[in-house]
Amino acid sequence: MKIMPNAALKKFGEADFECYYRLVSNRDVMAQITERAVPLKEAQSNYKKILLQNKQEEILCSYKVINADTNEFVGLGHLTLKEKRKKEAEIGYMLLPEHWGKRYGTYIAEMLVDLAKQTNVTKLKAVIDPENNASRKILFHKQFVSEKVCEMDGLPAEVLSRNL
Repeated sequence: MKIMPNAALKKFGEADFECYYRLVSNRDVMAQITERAVPLKEAQSNYKKILLQNKQEEILCSYKVINADTNEFVGLGHLTLKEKRKKEAEIGYMLLPEHWGKRYGTYIAEMLVDLAKQTNVTKLKAVIDPENNASRKILFHKQFVSEKVCEMDGLPAEVLSRNL
């Protein structure tokens, strides 16, 4: 049996942009998300939106994932409300490559599902690259089912969901 990493989720704050940018500017990380690294100005704009949402929401927000033993930045996890569907939220996670294969994805998904259960959300969705077998395996293990494979914003996507 593999041991879960000792990790913690903390809401992204004003001082965390460098960590966020390190993640979204990494070509390997973004290859299965946007197929491109995010430029600085775009990342700054996106981060402002994250901070605004994090100030407005207690649980449905974006989290910095750290190794709880070393305080090292590992990646991010988000649990965000779908604007048009008040009872539906999206989960997602990104990890720096040096933390791939260490079960952080499983841990983050589990924590995000647990957090969602503390809200009035009744359905969770996740969107992944159809080629991302590691994320699909994690989500299937967390009782997500594939709804469809499609194109979103010009990129291949697979939408998975689960009821709470």
